Amino acid sequence: MIDGLDRNLIDGDLLPASSGGTFETLNPATEEVLGVAADGTSEDLDRAIGAARRAFDEGDWARDPAFRAHCLRQLRDAMQARSDELRELTIAEVGAPRFLTGLAQLDSPVEDLGWAADLAESYDWKTDLGAAKPAGVPSHRWVLKEPAGVVGAITPWNFPHQINLAKIGPALAAGCTVVLKPAPDTPWAAAALGAIARETDIPAGVLNIVNSSDHGIGAALSTDPRVDLVSFTGSTATGRKVMASAAETLKRVFLELGGKSAFIVLDDADLGAATSLAAFTACTHAGQGCAITTRLLVPRARYDEAVDATAATMEALGAGDPNDAGTVCGPLISARQRERVESYLRLAIEEGGRFAAGGGRPPERDRGFFVQPTLIAGLDNSARVAREEIFGPVLTVIAHDGDDDAVRIANDSPYGLSGAVHSADPDRAWAVARAVRTGTMSINGGVWYGGDVPFGGYKASGIGREMGVAGFEEYLETKAIAEPA
Repeated sequence: MIDGLDRNLIDGDLLPASSGGTFETLNPATEEVLGVAADGTSEDLDRAIGAARRAFDEGDWARDPAFRAHCLRQLRDAMQARSDELRELTIAEVGAPRFLTGLAQLDSPVEDLGWAADLAESYDWKTDLGAAKPAGVPSHRWVLKEPAGVVGAITPWNFPHQINLAKIGPALAAGCTVVLKPAPDTPWAAAALGAIARETDIPAGVLNIVNSSDHGIGAALSTDPRVDLVSFTGSTATGRKVMASAAETLKRVFLELGGKSAFIVLDDADLGAATSLAAFTACTHAGQGCAITTRLLVPRARYDEAVDATAATMEALGAGDPNDAGTVCGPLISARQRERVESYLRLAIEEGGRFAAGGGRPPERDRGFFVQPTLIAGLDNSARVAREEIFGPVLTVIAHDGDDDAVRIANDSPYGLSGAVHSADPDRAWAVARAVRTGTMSINGGVWYGGDVPFGGYKASGIGREMGVAGFEEYLETKAIAEPA
């Protein structure tokens, strides 16, 4: 086991909470207590912000991209050296299916730290615009990119390594310092990152991680004038609050929020292959992903066939032990989240829908926060279960009347995060993908995810982009300089 899971990383030291308090972290598949994490206080967060401010203002971190790249590669290598321990921790604490830890739950985001390091070294920090005569004055102009300053990062529990590193990697590569406030549901994932980071050459105060059972202490990252930028991933409702509170200090804000993405099947697609992939996607990690496609749009003439095929796949997948290599749908993160999902299942019946698969807790599992993979049929896009983010293994099937109608339904949503389209005709698929107002789209099973690909959404799905060059540039300021030519 990694040492320091009951400590916070503040100003280069692994410290208990200033109050001495701890809180428990649970295994969502068994409901057993795994151990405790430091229950950080407002005083701890205040100290972390102060450390990050000093490290940015007084240290050399912001001025040395080569050293930053060195430190990020160290962090990547150190995490990869502990990958077996991190893998078991992630399965136990997050309830992540084992296969996913080889992808976005662990291995991929750790590897992407190297991409951020490479970008720190190769990025064009200074652009020469040459000579001109603005206002008749011969002048030579440059555009410089500089780190934004102190970043407050607030992250959720569903993909903790991926989201923590998608913020920390680019922010550190850009020359910022960071205070991370992780979700209290998965504190060990963040504490392990802090313990491993302390083994690298990252200077004291550059990276600070404060776990706490109190969701409220993170609000200080939005209001404290020492913080220059807030990077938040979570619900749209909380994102609005973050943005409103950040306005008081005119703080820059990045928001990656909710989604209700559509998986569109056109009338010339392979229905069996498309519905199987739609079912698999909706069940992955028990549907606990903001970009997961949770509305399946199928041709009206093949609606019943699509429902039967999708239901068969979801029933075959079932809900299983995340330790098993073949499990796709593990537990939900908590009893609270399970009750939220179950409230939507009750709502689906009240709205006139029916369960073509699932609809409750798996009878064979008397422990753990499991919900059966559930397919809802018989509703249109006006139903609340088709419009609101459920964050569980729940897929709603909706009929469409052709390409334009499918696009209309897909866009008839407050969200615009992701989506998918399947067609035998690439031109038709591209036309639909271009017309759907979302930040990412998959065509015929293509995978857009990667550290070099910008991720984010339209409308209520957020502001800005994470990852890719666009995500890196979220953490930069632009400065123009001129001198006589």
